[in-house]
Amino acid sequence: MKFNRWDDSKIDTDLYMQLQDLTTVLSNQADLTFEYRHGSFIDFAEHIATGSHHWDVNERTIKKSGYKSDVFLRALGTLYHSDLHAIRTLTKDTSETKLPKFSVQLFTLLEDLRLENIIINQRPGTKRDFTIRHNYLNHYFETQRLTNVTRGYPLDELFCLIYLLLQADQPDPSYPRASDRQLDQLETLKPLLYSAFDVISTKDVTGITERVTIMLEENYKDMFNTYFAFPITHHEQTEQNTLFDELTRTDPLENNTREDADQEDSEYIDETFPTWHRENQNSDRKQTFLQFELESGTKTSIKGGSARETEDGDQAMAEIQGSSGKSEKNDFPDTESLDKENTTEERGTNGSGYGEDNQYAVAIDKYATVPTPEENQAYEEAAGAIEDHKRRLATTIEKVLEHKMNAPRKNLLFGRLSKNLLPVATDENPRIFYKKNEESQAIDAAFTLLVDCSASMHNKMDETKLGITLFHEVLNQLKIPHSVIGFWEEANDVREGYYPNYFHHVHQFKDSFYKKNGAAIMQLKPQEDNRDGFSIRIAAEQLAERREKHKFLLVFSDGEPAAVNYDQNGIIDTNVAVSEARKRGIDVIGMFLSEGEIDEREDSTMQNIYGKEHLMIPGVNQLPEHFAPLLKRLLLRTI
Repeated sequence: MKFNRWDDSKIDTDLYMQLQDLTTVLSNQADLTFEYRHGSFIDFAEHIATGSHHWDVNERTIKKSGYKSDVFLRALGTLYHSDLHAIRTLTKDTSETKLPKFSVQLFTLLEDLRLENIIINQRPGTKRDFTIRHNYLNHYFETQRLTNVTRGYPLDELFCLIYLLLQADQPDPSYPRASDRQLDQLETLKPLLYSAFDVISTKDVTGITERVTIMLEENYKDMFNTYFAFPITHHEQTEQNTLFDELTRTDPLENNTREDADQEDSEYIDETFPTWHRENQNSDRKQTFLQFELESGTKTSIKGGSARETEDGDQAMAEIQGSSGKSEKNDFPDTESLDKENTTEERGTNGSGYGEDNQYAVAIDKYATVPTPEENQAYEEAAGAIEDHKRRLATTIEKVLEHKMNAPRKNLLFGRLSKNLLPVATDENPRIFYKKNEESQAIDAAFTLLVDCSASMHNKMDETKLGITLFHEVLNQLKIPHSVIGFWEEANDVREGYYPNYFHHVHQFKDSFYKKNGAAIMQLKPQEDNRDGFSIRIAAEQLAERREKHKFLLVFSDGEPAAVNYDQNGIIDTNVAVSEARKRGIDVIGMFLSEGEIDEREDSTMQNIYGKEHLMIPGVNQLPEHFAPLLKRLLLRTI
């Protein structure tokens, strides 16, 4: 769970995924990712395009169009149409002026206007989002202008006037309460500012910026506020004219020597070395490649047996992975137990297939031990507490199954003759026969219950076990295979490149029908952090191997994911993990366990992760009352 309750930031996962897709598709750069930052820019070193937090507003239409317009400006504009040489020259000149902050923001404003015109001409469908962007920013800068007048920030006021002038829909707009000095200065700058509508290159924009800055630097101190971020960072070492060419450039060889070799005397082996088999097939997972970039060497005249085109991303070697476990002794006698009930098994994820944010996560399986007398006693008390819910729920399901077994199938073409013969006279092809069902259709389903065992569950775990007990007892009586897994990340053992994530298997599919094994539920205890996206992927992977028609993954949690290097991206990664599981035919339902009244932020978080398939439980002591109807609805869905 995320402990910082003062952090009121919300992540709209659906919008984020749209922005990420837009960034990738429009930029034509598969490794260019989208991130929220304080300003909109492209980071050349980190290969990210950002959207400004300025658009985190309550009105969703404005928020969506604002972020989309940021992506348009960076992925379609800056990436392809901004001149890097002109930008580097401006950066150098800006460091020598007295108004560096003003110069940078004026350039960004004018360059974005130029790029916007190019984008709208190429893609007219973007005009609506830009219109919404301008309407919002006009109101924003008008408000800021008045604030700057009150606070006595003259250059900030002038910058707001410049923006409003360039975005005005009338020739001579009026500005109430504006300072006379700034209005006079704006009149002086108008010829230069209006020339910005005729620029055709970044160099033209830098020229206007430099001339305006020179006119102002003797009479003004630099701006106090920052309204726009510079559109490119880490551009100092670039060589190409555009950022797209820079990102896709290939360095030439360090030398250009060539060796003449005799093709006939050279040994040539024409042999195929197959490396693929189904055990290492990873077509549905993100691959890890070993790639070679040859920058120095000698050319030769020897030709290969066949020609083929290749890229840097070619897979040079197959992925090899395995699992290992610690032995208790130095020798390995035949009598060593192979039973995993009392052991822990570590298996590396190899950084692929579980999300970029989980590349260092390692899954460690922990198995239930033989319940102690105290655990047996605690389980009996829990089973007694939920007995009424269990009886009502199991009875309902059993009656539905019995009704389905006894109810006849009507309106058939053959079978037993029905008493209703009216269709013979009214229908061209009468269906007047019926059959009795001979046997009941069993519930063809499998369930997995994931339990958040993070430290924040300390005051909730005892009550949570009542819900887990209800889950196990009902499915056990109905003979439905199920598993119960507690998950957490051991923060005390985290080190660079190694994030141990434990999966405590208190019930497995193979033993879920054992009536005397329920007390293992009492072994779940609150631990450390929770890396939800990784845990959901691991559980979904196991559930997908089941042969049942209906598969359900239920997640008990009490807050946002929180683990090492996971706080900012945890909600997004978990949302992606849920989407991946649903694409595999698994129904994923999140259940939020609260300590009292549920606030809007908590509901929004669950909505962003699980969509409509989530259940908000206001008090953990009410878990059985809320969980039983959900379980009933899911079971009836399978009949």
